[in-house]
Amino acid sequence: MCSRNVPAGATSFGALLATPATPAVDRAFAHVGPDTVAKLLFTSGSTGEPKGVINNHRMLCSNQQAIRQVWPFLTREPPIILDWLPWSHTFGSNHNFNMVLANGGTLYIDEGKPAPGLFDKSVANLREVAPTLYFNVPRGFDVLAWALEQDPALADHFFSRLKMLFYAAAALPQNLWERFEHLIQARGKNVAMVSAWGATETAPMVTTVHFRIDRAGVMGLPAPGCELLMVPSNGKLELRVRGPNVTPGYWKRPDLTREAFDEDGFYKIGDAGRFADPADPAKGIEFDGRLAEDFKLSSGTWVHVGVLRVKAVSALAPIAQDIVITGHDRDYAAFLVFPNLAACRALCPDLAADAPATAVLNHPAVRERVHAGMRALAQSGTGSSTYAARALLMAEPPSIDASEITDKGYINQRAVLKRRAALVESLYRNPADAEVVSI
Repeated sequence: MCSRNVPAGATSFGALLATPATPAVDRAFAHVGPDTVAKLLFTSGSTGEPKGVINNHRMLCSNQQAIRQVWPFLTREPPIILDWLPWSHTFGSNHNFNMVLANGGTLYIDEGKPAPGLFDKSVANLREVAPTLYFNVPRGFDVLAWALEQDPALADHFFSRLKMLFYAAAALPQNLWERFEHLIQARGKNVAMVSAWGATETAPMVTTVHFRIDRAGVMGLPAPGCELLMVPSNGKLELRVRGPNVTPGYWKRPDLTREAFDEDGFYKIGDAGRFADPADPAKGIEFDGRLAEDFKLSSGTWVHVGVLRVKAVSALAPIAQDIVITGHDRDYAAFLVFPNLAACRALCPDLAADAPATAVLNHPAVRERVHAGMRALAQSGTGSSTYAARALLMAEPPSIDASEITDKGYINQRAVLKRRAALVESLYRNPADAEVVSI
């Protein structure tokens, strides 16, 4: 970085390199050990207030050692990565950035992200850089799939030396998995699609896929050194974690630290899981939703938000880019849909290219596609908690400033439901508003 680009109060990397080391540096380094605090990372606040998570060197180093053990190819072929994920979060920093450092790889920083007005920058960067590993969140893969399908030259370049596609932070809809399978097969490539699971408190990897899987949803098996406890909870299996990658606690919050661990020292991560094949645990564990997001209908029936969301996004493809589930203490579940506007416009050739979003979302072809997806979901469901009776397509995209979408690119259900409470009410008004799709 040259001096003219250095923001006020910052120090350029060049200046650091030019600074002579003194004995004080060696003395400071000698005091760094496994339990030394490396940094504080704040949680996203998707299920509560953000908390400062202590990250020590033991956590960071054990995680990278585990990654190298399950992915030994990293020691033979240093990774080449183009990545937008922020270093203020555990996925972008502890997993991806540290992986490049630990294995002598190359990191290209992508100033774009899967957000309105910014993804074009990511596409431009992908025209220049062909990664060997590609990391993203499901929302990012959704907009990337659309770009690759529309531009075969971009897809050819993207897959030219790619070895692995990796998604995390939220569950990937099966229809999106299948779109990438088609893109890979069309080019005769051998690209693995994998995932992992963890949290800011686990630096981040707890489970990881290090074997071939044939569908979305599998988040692998415990990484070396990690213990995973599965505890029955409201019809699900709550996941708890113990290992060298787990935080010692929250910064200056001993109360929250005590609440976060059980009597045996397992961290209560707040997620649920299930075996992909109950008869063969070696086939991995599937994500079964966030316990804090689940709610009961007025009938007392639990709605498992994480599971329903993934099924709903697939059922409403290609219309739905993401979905927020409503229905707490209501008679039925309903959907607030963040639409893929480009996919919606493709269904409306009779509209002008610059037609407003509201006209596109209320077009009969779009509404019928949503209606058909909702009917299919209801027909395959096993009760009122497994489908939605109503849906509403929202013209306003999720707001980063309002914390509706996190820096990692996934939807903060709690923030959306709070900020768009009026839209939630419209889903349950009788008779239904004209914009609401009902079955």
